[in-house]
Amino acid sequence: MSNKKIEWNNGLQQEAVEILSNEGGMIVCPTKVGYIIMTSDARGLERKFEAKQRNRNKPGVVLCGSLEQLKELAQLNPEIEELYQKHWDADVLLGCILPWKEDAVARIPDDGSKALMMDGRGTSCFVIKFGKPGEILAKALWENYGKFSFASSANPSGKGNRGLVECIGERIEERADLIIDANHYVKSIQPNETEQTRYEQGVMISMVDDNGTLVPMQNGQRDITPCPVLIRKGLDVHKIMVMMSDIFTTWDYRHGNYY
Repeated sequence: MSNKKIEWNNGLQQEAVEILSNEGGMIVCPTKVGYIIMTSDARGLERKFEAKQRNRNKPGVVLCGSLEQLKELAQLNPEIEELYQKHWDADVLLGCILPWKEDAVARIPDDGSKALMMDGRGTSCFVIKFGKPGEILAKALWENYGKFSFASSANPSGKGNRGLVECIGERIEERADLIIDANHYVKSIQPNETEQTRYEQGVMISMVDDNGTLVPMQNGQRDITPCPVLIRKGLDVHKIMVMMSDIFTTWDYRHGNYY
């Protein structure tokens, strides 16, 4: 591994702040489920797509370091907000496909970022509780610099990194400006799992219909559709299904039914 790799300092990594607060930065950061590429603008996103050679049709992943940031950016209703609050309080990783608020879209830099961070419906996946190293960084970038934090798994598209910094792949290693090494942190989240049995991704729930419109409130009624759809299983999926069932009378499970 090159000399741009540093050990996580158990707090805010200032080197990463400096890179991502400037134009075009791209780093590799540890999370609860492995390593991700983090960027903060269109130039960084372009670098990410080039490094991963990834399909562009999927909604971008927006990392939220606080519930306040989430509420500023994404369209929510009280039930979805309650779901996020439950996961925040329980420190459980959650990502939901949601539309952007109009005033939040206006805050996106006019540099081509919008086309790279949303799908054709104008939605993105807004993620919370993804792991301390990145959470602290995303919060600092938003609150101190007004910078977004975008993410994608740090491995060749379709291949996992097994929660090991050594497995992010030569292409990403070569192109990243900084690599934060914290294999011990990743291992600590699923300490009893092996490389074969550990989850390498977080649960993703679609909160929109086919047109990207927010699902309606259920208010305890049955058979309200369209409804939330769990489209990707992952870390703590069983906990998440229980919390969903506490709030939504009707929701669907269609793993792999991405976008």
